[in-house]
Amino acid sequence: MEWVKMKECAREFMVGVAEMTVELGKGCRDIVKQSLVNEDSYIVKTFGRDSYIGKRVRGPCAKLFAKLSFFNEYLPEDKDPLHAWSVILFVFVLAFLALYVNFERDPYAPPVKQVFMHPPCASRVVLPDGRFMAYKEQGVSSQQARFSIIAPHSFLSSRLAGIPGVKDSLLEEFGIRLLTYDLPGFGESDPHPKRNLESSATDMASLADALGVNKFWVVGYSSGSMHAWAALRYIPDRLAGAAMFAPMVNPYDPMMTKEERRRTWNKWTRRRKFLYFLARRFPRFLAFFYQRSFLSGKHGQIDRWLSLSLGRRDKALMEDPIYEEFWQRDVEESIRQRNVKPFVEEAALQVTNWGFSLSDLKLQKRKQSSDFFSWIKSMFTETQEYTGFLGPIHIWQGMDDKVVPPSMTDFVHRVLPGAAVHKLPYEGHFTYIYFCHECHRQIFTTLFGTPQGPLSISIEVDQATLKTNIEQEVVNDGDYASN
Repeated sequence: MEWVKMKECAREFMVGVAEMTVELGKGCRDIVKQSLVNEDSYIVKTFGRDSYIGKRVRGPCAKLFAKLSFFNEYLPEDKDPLHAWSVILFVFVLAFLALYVNFERDPYAPPVKQVFMHPPCASRVVLPDGRFMAYKEQGVSSQQARFSIIAPHSFLSSRLAGIPGVKDSLLEEFGIRLLTYDLPGFGESDPHPKRNLESSATDMASLADALGVNKFWVVGYSSGSMHAWAALRYIPDRLAGAAMFAPMVNPYDPMMTKEERRRTWNKWTRRRKFLYFLARRFPRFLAFFYQRSFLSGKHGQIDRWLSLSLGRRDKALMEDPIYEEFWQRDVEESIRQRNVKPFVEEAALQVTNWGFSLSDLKLQKRKQSSDFFSWIKSMFTETQEYTGFLGPIHIWQGMDDKVVPPSMTDFVHRVLPGAAVHKLPYEGHFTYIYFCHECHRQIFTTLFGTPQGPLSISIEVDQATLKTNIEQEVVNDGDYASN
């Protein structure tokens, strides 16, 4: 009996609350009408029927409502269309939000993998300015190396990338010493207070000096190519050659024609274009997007994080468990320091003034000075002086690449006609260089020719010293026998 009374009291209480809520809503509606919708209010003057905006919008809205008026035939006769459609719209919004929440919290969806911070394990060298640079070494030793390669990594990557999936046996077959390193602020490398592309080339040369490398090949992939371009510009005497894979250039380069720029930008998503705009004009705002994507502490997909549009083969590669494991480990190392500043700097470097032009790398005769002494010197000097990069430049470009479109390579080849371009039909941005043993063999064969293996370590002995030592041993043996 008491339970029934309590139930009736609760019902009456809820009815009272509902009636009070309705009256409160009506009161709020009246207040809004009296304060905001009267003839003297700002809203009515600006957006009312007699306002400029109201007159401009009235005609198109009337035509639209006339076309949609046939929906009113499906409403009950005693219902006001305006009231009925407002209720229907409200219910539709609630249903959409409910579906969205259920989709976001799908109990059957796989759990999001958290980023794991591995203990430090990199080898490091001290640069001339006191900073530490982390690096990784693969292939043969420095004494056995026929060829040395230094590969700066791309955006959201680390020294662990290098040439993804390259086998040590293949490096040994060609006698290659492969060196990769973390850019400043990435992985286990210390940040640079005033980083630019010239300092990037200087860091590369300092790493080579610290590891006993004289001449080396530089390998640039995707956005990491801008560091390779910088090496060609600022330390050309240290380079034996350059190998570029889908090389990224500044999309705002003033030397690009309208057609080249159009073909490049049309391949990108709107969000990626917006991020490039922010990187060029308001780079600090990029921190907001980065902290909610790859710096959020959770793993995700690279195409969503960086707003990339991918081809069919690239999408298939990303579904490979081997690639997924490699990619996640590389990202974990890249964001080890949890500092957004290096990523913002890297993005801004890509789209701002590089400090040089690709045309500076073009091999051309040095212009003679107009003074008298230079003219006299040219009369007695037979050799011609050249500017630009004297070594070979090889570029591999996937024709189905939508991250770095082929139009960028066409632009590079127009500016640097001496570069050898290898166009790859049906290949995307990742498929040729990632985990493709035969592709790696083709690349090394193109660069270095027939594999000859590592250098043999030979010990040179002075023949005179050897003869003296033998004679001394004979004398000692004779003395020992006589005793």
